[in-house]
Amino acid sequence: MKYYNNILQTIGNTPLVKIHTMCEDVDALVLAKVETVNPGNSVKDRMALQMIDDAEADGRLKPGGTIIEGTSGNTGMGLALVALLRGYKLICVLSDKQSKEKMDILRAVGAEVHVCPTNVAPDDPRSYYSVSKTLADTTPNSWYVNQYDNPSNTKAHYLTTGPEIWEQTEGKITHFVVGVGTGGTISGVGKYLKEKNPNIKIWGIDTYGSVFKKYHETGIFDENEIYPYITEGIGEDILPKNVDFSVIDKFEKVTDKDAAIYQRKLAKEEGIFVGNSAGSAIKGILQLKEELTEDDVVVVLFHDHGSRYVGKMFNDDWMRERGFLDEEKTCAVDLIKDHAGKHLVTVTEENPVSQALLLMNQYGISQIPVVEGNECVGSLSDNHLFAKLLDNSELKELPIKHVMEAPLPEVQGKASIEEVSKLFSNGATAVVVNYDGDKKHIITYQDVIRAIA
Repeated sequence: MKYYNNILQTIGNTPLVKIHTMCEDVDALVLAKVETVNPGNSVKDRMALQMIDDAEADGRLKPGGTIIEGTSGNTGMGLALVALLRGYKLICVLSDKQSKEKMDILRAVGAEVHVCPTNVAPDDPRSYYSVSKTLADTTPNSWYVNQYDNPSNTKAHYLTTGPEIWEQTEGKITHFVVGVGTGGTISGVGKYLKEKNPNIKIWGIDTYGSVFKKYHETGIFDENEIYPYITEGIGEDILPKNVDFSVIDKFEKVTDKDAAIYQRKLAKEEGIFVGNSAGSAIKGILQLKEELTEDDVVVVLFHDHGSRYVGKMFNDDWMRERGFLDEEKTCAVDLIKDHAGKHLVTVTEENPVSQALLLMNQYGISQIPVVEGNECVGSLSDNHLFAKLLDNSELKELPIKHVMEAPLPEVQGKASIEEVSKLFSNGATAVVVNYDGDKKHIITYQDVIRAIA
């Protein structure tokens, strides 16, 4: 009989799959290293096993101990599989931008999950880096994995992923492309492949809001590069020790929107149901296609499985809310699809100015129509109110009719986007659209920008 003694023995030896439709305009042969067939459905199984093996060997991880790690979800899953089979407790710390599916999966395999805010500095005590370290310091018989700086991360890919790719391509690989987060995959694979053939190009895929690309090109860690982003699994606001910049030839940034769109394209056009970073990676290749030739063999690594993103990138409503769906928008009513179901905030002439200020703060809006019945008779904008109140703060208690501006321009639902855009060009701060009989809503600058982005 042919069988494995445990699930950990199924890690590795993942397939290479040719990309057909999406790379038909790319001269090179593009092959995907599909890591979703690992038991934890991601490439992180490889390094999770290696890190625990090495920690056991040198005594950092003791019998019955607790494993603690900050993770985007996939490393946590790999650690959970090993912990289950070897009798360890696992505590995972995630940022709140990670998908609910990742959190639920970790809990399903017995991990304790802590969720931290994304939009804080790495050294903030609330960050998932800081919380992980604090838990490790206060939990008896614990081991903090620290995949970012743990050399066993890179070691795993030098020993397994790199050799597999070399053997599967019979040494014909010319380019290796992968999203960069902790840096273990690109550094381990890159080191192995460069030793085999120093002419092989190693390309890292980065995201906007991350520091990697600029640091690689200039040696400058620019904090102005750091801002929140949606793409999961790649990019960092720190420089992990596992990122070996010396083996990386180039970084290419891909937008959040493109990462999500091309992730969905992989499922619909190639039948490859993979994660968010895979969308970034394939789009990165398309952005760099002019640097490839028909003699090139490109291997792109797809980190994880699409099931971890069904509530986000594979959810039309989630995509639509962020302006990521490339839906055709031809008229005014198309511009408000994202928020047509939300309440239109209005005031009347007799409401006090203080009420308008309260509503602006409560709903985070910058202009409000003033209505009488179903007719717009005026408007208020935050800039106008601010200027008026600076001159006379007592205006807050007066009726709105004393400070209101002219009504916002109105269009019918079938009005063209060009017609709406002209109104903004002529100074309008917002436009009211009439649709479905007596319904009204506001078109903002952002609505128009999303339509033409």
